[in-house]
Amino acid sequence: MESPSWVRAEPARLLGFAARAAHPGGGFAWLDDAGRPVLDRPVETWITCRMTHVFALASLRGADTGEQVAHGVAALTGLLHDPEHGGWYASTTLSEKRAYEHAFVVLAASSAVAAGADGAEPLLAEALDVVERRFWEPGHGRVADVWDRGWTSLEDYRGANANMHTVEAFLAAADVTGDPVWTTRALSIVDHLVHGEARAHGWRLPEHYDAGWHVRPEFNRDEPAHPFRPFGATVGHLFEWARLAVHLKRALGDDAPSWLVPDAAALFATATEDGWAVDGRPGFVYTTDFAGTPVVRTRLHWVVAEAIAAAWTLHQETGDPAYLERFREWCDHAEACFVDRELGSWHHELDPENHPAATVWTGKPDIYHAYQATLLPALPPSASFAGALRPRR
Repeated sequence: MESPSWVRAEPARLLGFAARAAHPGGGFAWLDDAGRPVLDRPVETWITCRMTHVFALASLRGADTGEQVAHGVAALTGLLHDPEHGGWYASTTLSEKRAYEHAFVVLAASSAVAAGADGAEPLLAEALDVVERRFWEPGHGRVADVWDRGWTSLEDYRGANANMHTVEAFLAAADVTGDPVWTTRALSIVDHLVHGEARAHGWRLPEHYDAGWHVRPEFNRDEPAHPFRPFGATVGHLFEWARLAVHLKRALGDDAPSWLVPDAAALFATATEDGWAVDGRPGFVYTTDFAGTPVVRTRLHWVVAEAIAAAWTLHQETGDPAYLERFREWCDHAEACFVDRELGSWHHELDPENHPAATVWTGKPDIYHAYQATLLPALPPSASFAGALRPRR
């Protein structure tokens, strides 16, 4: 079961594109179409975390990226960290505290720990403590979303996106710390949002909820292409949840509930049916409504990256050749339409005719999704990327 040769070579090519990502003021910069840092934008915590994570994985594979990992850890212990109230700012200009960014701090710190980076272990311990005390809601078994800087005002919103990345982060943390509590927490989230909400809504997972976890089906109808909170169901997230459900099954081992892989397969099938080539040409739409009708037909690179990763993971888990066929088909599509051989990395957005566009995103901010999707086929079955690569003691 071998991936295409370009896929095997892609992680190294992506690292070359990101070689200039370090911001001279600390953290990692938003990158433009040619990989140049956009220095007049604020340094964003999610980008700094994603790039720290990627560079840590690359270091574990033998790349000379230890300096970049240290640069990321330094920003997360200094520039982006709130020394007064604790936790992490959303960016250098936005002081609110978001579960989304905090999940990525846990992920970056976990990968940095696996890579042996100085300062990573206390960073991870603090990040897990903040998530536990400030975001985890025991009564719901999920995380809240957005606090103000001083942890005095909590937004009346709960989101599937932040919880999805918290699952990813908890699985990595469990792998590097050996503490099963994080796997248990990940299961609680997946049980509610996948086995509960997604299944109840025809496998089109609602993204938006109020503080009591009641679905808000009309949320952002007037801003359907929002980059983080779009209206309706998000095709790429269905693939991402599918992959994470399989990772969770591996983490739980014999204790895994029997529904995890079937639920992953159902999410995958719905995302494929609703999202792939629905307008007569290859490509995934960004979002649909709850009947599966496309809403935002823009093609985003992270969606096909997550489709590729989910197809590989489900084939690896089940042996079903249909997943391998999809994996190869979508790799071909990514190479033909998204991979930018001239300027590097992947086009982050295409229009419905598969031409480069910039309505949701400008530039090529980071390499996280494409790097993971093309790295995954080189890894053994695992619960997390860090867990697959970290040295075994």
